[in-house]
Amino acid sequence: MGTTEPETDHAGGLGELAGDRALLGRTSTAERVADILRTRIAEGYFQPGERLSEDSIGKALGISRNTLRESFRLLTHERLLVHQLNRGVFVRMLAVQDVVDIYRTRQLVECAVVHDLGDPPYALDPLDEAVSGGEQSARELDWKGVSTANIHFHRELVALAGSARTDELMRSVLAELRLAFHVVDDPRRLHQPYLVRNRAILEALRAGDRTGAERLLARYLDDSRAQMVETYAHLVARDDVL
Repeated sequence: MGTTEPETDHAGGLGELAGDRALLGRTSTAERVADILRTRIAEGYFQPGERLSEDSIGKALGISRNTLRESFRLLTHERLLVHQLNRGVFVRMLAVQDVVDIYRTRQLVECAVVHDLGDPPYALDPLDEAVSGGEQSARELDWKGVSTANIHFHRELVALAGSARTDELMRSVLAELRLAFHVVDDPRRLHQPYLVRNRAILEALRAGDRTGAERLLARYLDDSRAQMVETYAHLVARDDVL
């Protein structure tokens, strides 16, 4: 997939981004700006391959150029943005190998968290909310909402470890994965089959069956990786031809 050269015109939508100024408060920092941009990238407001305009974003958020550039640097470190010399900053477009590596990391982390859980009961309310949210979004045919709920499910699953470092790692890994989700043509086909599998993992944990939950999760991630890699590789090949 080639990098999109022109900036997308967000003239109408930048007012929405300007509404995020309130989140900055009086202690505007690059970290807070990065949080806002990270969320907007995760939501698909800024698409993979899109060039980010310093002037437009800086004016919308009411921040200095230096603050914005520092937030860009932070998100580049998180592999969400890429700086191209003499061209600017772009939302990163993943390669197929990136997708493979993301799933390898997920398998190592998520399965280890479930394997190392202590004795039940577990604090499953956040997981339950994520599963129910995904099911509700599916009933409304909101596949973007299903994708978001699925990401929340896996973040809350990892949160069972009670490790701030692991939480931070997974936030970054899952945010990067969403860059691939945004370019998929058929999000329903990608996300719908995993709703029932999220529910099955949740119920296994609720029953105190940690081993069963780990087995379900490992199979889930294997199948999801195979599907995502096949889908993404097809998209890359198609766009290279175009």
